[in-house]
Amino acid sequence: MTTPRMAAAALAGVPAGVQAQGVWAGRRQLFVRFAGEAETATMYTSAALLKEIERQLVRSKFHSIAIGGRDPLGNLEFLTMAFGGTAMPVPLMLDSDGQRPEALALLAPHLAMTQVTVEFVGPDGMRASAIDTLAAAAGAGCAHALVLCPRDDTSDSQLLRLIEQAHATSAETAVVIHPFLTGDPPMLDRRWSMLLEQAMTLHSHTRLVLRLPAPAALR
Repeated sequence: MTTPRMAAAALAGVPAGVQAQGVWAGRRQLFVRFAGEAETATMYTSAALLKEIERQLVRSKFHSIAIGGRDPLGNLEFLTMAFGGTAMPVPLMLDSDGQRPEALALLAPHLAMTQVTVEFVGPDGMRASAIDTLAAAAGAGCAHALVLCPRDDTSDSQLLRLIEQAHATSAETAVVIHPFLTGDPPMLDRRWSMLLEQAMTLHSHTRLVLRLPAPAALR
């Protein structure tokens, strides 16, 4: 008799918390977080992950499960083995930077939401991959969102270009812009209301949302 193979991955735990950003910001979620290079990691098999999720869902109420952390779609075999054959009792969301659009097809049928988060670091080619990931999600019939987290050197034209590309890719894309506060005390600059007006002429399903801070919020 052949023993079924179980994929394993390094996770930075399976914590409970509040989603800090994106289309489900403010929702209580269970986070499946892949560990970054500097994070303490624990090896989980796909079976062990499902047991941990089941244990926590029995103990407490959650809106959804968020898959995130460092390069989640780089662990596609682990994710498909964990979630491919089991229907989750709460919605399953993938939150990634969109760098592996070709990997999404296998996981998308099991997701309630694909969230692509752009933080405006690295080359412009990374943002092209983010749009390709939205296209892959739309093609798979999975609800999808583009989350824009501008830095102080991010221009309005960069933001508007991505929103325009997202709209051309899928009119169903939920676009969330997370503005940053400036001044002392911190305030929301008028720039953002003007930007939102421009953005909504390109894509009406766009909104401004402030990110929730740690320690209560996670991502």
